[in-house]
Amino acid sequence: MSAAAPPPTSTVIAHRYELQRMLAQGGMAEVWLALDLTLDRKVAVKWLKPSLATDPVVAERFRREAIAAASLNHPNIVAVHDVFEQDGRQAVVMQLVEGKSLRQVLDTQKRLSPELTCHIGTCVAAALDHAHAAGFVHRDVKPGNIMMTSDGRVLLTDFGIAKGLQSAEADLTSDNIMMGTAKYLSPEQVRGKKLDGRADLYSLGLVLYECLAGRVPFLGETDADTALARLQRDPTDLTRLRATLPTTLVIVIHQLLARNPAQRPASGAELVTTLRDAAKEGPPTIDPTPYEDSPVAPFGGRRLRRAPSDAAGRASDRARATSTPPAGAPTVGAIPGEVGHTGTTPVVTTTPAPTAFSALPAHDELTPPGGSDLRGKPARGLTQEWKPAFTVVAVLLAAAVGVGALLWANLEFGGGESVASTPAATADTAAALPDNAQPAVLGTSIATITAYDPDGDGTENDGDAVLATADGNPATSWGTVCYSSKYLGGKGGVGLVVSFDAPLQKALQVDLQTAPYQVTFFASDAETIPATIAGWGAELGATQFADETGTVTSPVPALPARHMFIMLKELGRDTTCTDANPYRGRLGEIAIVN
Repeated sequence: MSAAAPPPTSTVIAHRYELQRMLAQGGMAEVWLALDLTLDRKVAVKWLKPSLATDPVVAERFRREAIAAASLNHPNIVAVHDVFEQDGRQAVVMQLVEGKSLRQVLDTQKRLSPELTCHIGTCVAAALDHAHAAGFVHRDVKPGNIMMTSDGRVLLTDFGIAKGLQSAEADLTSDNIMMGTAKYLSPEQVRGKKLDGRADLYSLGLVLYECLAGRVPFLGETDADTALARLQRDPTDLTRLRATLPTTLVIVIHQLLARNPAQRPASGAELVTTLRDAAKEGPPTIDPTPYEDSPVAPFGGRRLRRAPSDAAGRASDRARATSTPPAGAPTVGAIPGEVGHTGTTPVVTTTPAPTAFSALPAHDELTPPGGSDLRGKPARGLTQEWKPAFTVVAVLLAAAVGVGALLWANLEFGGGESVASTPAATADTAAALPDNAQPAVLGTSIATITAYDPDGDGTENDGDAVLATADGNPATSWGTVCYSSKYLGGKGGVGLVVSFDAPLQKALQVDLQTAPYQVTFFASDAETIPATIAGWGAELGATQFADETGTVTSPVPALPARHMFIMLKELGRDTTCTDANPYRGRLGEIAIVN
């Protein structure tokens, strides 16, 4: 539809407001610059379009927007001065904000600095907290409804589809219609669930993500595809897109984007505090921790050192980072307004260090003394055993992969003794499963359990993987290394691959021993384990998550699978980790559900 013709020069409505020029128009209304003749000030008049004025539902929604916004008095909310009807058309007189919308800013600058993003988020979160306290959910938080002025003010506007939290009035939005802009809807809105303020915080999380990444995390070919995408997968970790973002900022944005509202910040006020802290934080730094211990060593006290972790969560990730440019060198792709963020991850070159196995800190250190750096990263299919004379004996594994798993266990806990049988399922294990389910015995249906870190060096505490097999003892488990970020510092996920003797079409059961967690499952019928997460194809069902530890059962694969991947996407805190890297995932009691 063509733009409405401008009114005559002397048009005055409501005997008070002189319309001067149109500023903008949307689907429902035109926005005019006007002069308040009574108070001699400039205002914005939002006037319902003539084509919609005869629709009673639209007119009532428009009127309710004015009432909702007029009841809110906050420096980060555009003020409403007056409401009236002129020539059968509803009109709202608002505070004139001389500036640009965040949408206009992002269309030209694409990405913003972390400092400016924190400022925008703090202002909008404060506005939402005020609206929520007054009993309103905005339901349409997006860049187009966030105004920015040249003096740094940020204001939230357009409460057109706002709804009272406890309102007894009829909702003028139709059932089964998702209200709001598809790119910025919360999962609750997509599902048609009852909303509270945390739905607005999710939408704000999408806005902040776009400010930093230059795009929203979920896009589809249609609005429906875009809306549904957030129900099917998690957003790409921001640290993959911008490695030098402050850790606190990345964490809180991913918390905002949790599908489970209980995992998001509880209120706008809480978010304000976190964003203010994030604004004071610089880029992540290298963690100097020399090594970390795995707390479980049920068969011995041997402790081996591993490489120090960095802020991304794993020393081996440094191979994927680019070096910092020399002082004075121009930074390609600098972000407007960004200070002190180079867009690259600091790199520290270290001598290859051994992979971490199990440990009991109470026992003596049995690592070979300095100067005898014998251990490198073990290759898949090979195992290394250490003798007191510091001689490396390479042992070729037998063709049966199950025997290889037992050799790993023998290596891990001191060597010298042969293992005659595989760990058997116990009565306790069977009791822990449903009445109609029995755990599989390693070597019968489960051939191997392998640690899997496709976005790192491909390994993750490999020697402990066999400990995750169901044996009735929750203390025997596999754990990740310790990470600085609960979202794995830029990795898509880590976990365990369960390989079967023959293709199998059954569910897996696994204990999640740290929380909160997010876990998802994949299946593959390929002869070899896929080298990348993308190589696994689609997830088996939706991501499962909880705030408490517990047992999770995977969906049954659509086709028989040779391998199943248990992938952790969120880690809980672990008291055995350092303050710098406090997050670790633990998996145990893996069994086939028959």
